Amino acid sequence: MSIFKTNGKEIFYQLDGDASKPKLVILNGIMMSTKSWVPFINTLKENFQVLRMDFFDQGQSTKLPGETYTHDLQIDTLRDLFDYLNIDKINIVGISYGGNAALAFACKHQKYVERLLLFNSTAYTSSWLKDIGDGWNIAGRTRNPELYYKIAIPVIYSEKYYEEKIEWMRAREITLKPVFSNPEFLDAMERLTISAEPYDVRDKLKNITVPVMIVSAEQDTLTPVQDQEYLSKNIKNSHWIKLPGVGHASMYENPLIFTSLITGFFLVKDTNYVI
Repeated sequence: MSIFKTNGKEIFYQLDGDASKPKLVILNGIMMSTKSWVPFINTLKENFQVLRMDFFDQGQSTKLPGETYTHDLQIDTLRDLFDYLNIDKINIVGISYGGNAALAFACKHQKYVERLLLFNSTAYTSSWLKDIGDGWNIAGRTRNPELYYKIAIPVIYSEKYYEEKIEWMRAREITLKPVFSNPEFLDAMERLTISAEPYDVRDKLKNITVPVMIVSAEQDTLTPVQDQEYLSKNIKNSHWIKLPGVGHASMYENPLIFTSLITGFFLVKDTNYVI
């Protein structure tokens, strides 16, 4: 267990793999934590030293009751963590909330970024996405775990995957109900959701010069394909791919593709082949 202390607050982080290997940080989606990446770590650490961290109000990092903040708090803290760990350059993977934070980080602290891989990410919080977040928060205030599960969880998967895994989903609901009954978790989720509302880097995308891969999920109803299309058109050195038949949690629906994209994009030396 590793703790980085900043301004009287604690950020939980974990490093796995050989320090001589290329460095990689994975940034959590909004409901995720460092534990969410456990299924992928053994594979990823074969080629990378992998850094995981919980943002404030996530996992084992400090909770911020009564505070209002934006992505800036999270990304400036990430920069401070890199400095603390003597990291000058690092490959960054982010998904959803973590992908948006990764984009904001690249816009503000690009000198740390080797390459950037974005899953299910957007350039700004649209009214569509804000209203979805408002729905989560309204459900959370009821303290009804079944309602919160039904509002927040099914939409992150494709319908096909959800149907195929329905027994697992039912078991997952039982597992998550105690979490979704916890006022500390629900209040932290509300703060995280609110922190994303002002997010907008549309006018800064032109300043990103590092190689970027943008990944869409065909059945993503939270951050639809057109959001990643916008990124691809406005980030100069970018590559855009679409994964068929998967939803917002694409890394769980197709973990082989997820790890293959990370390994290929970050290890291939030249992304601009001439044939």
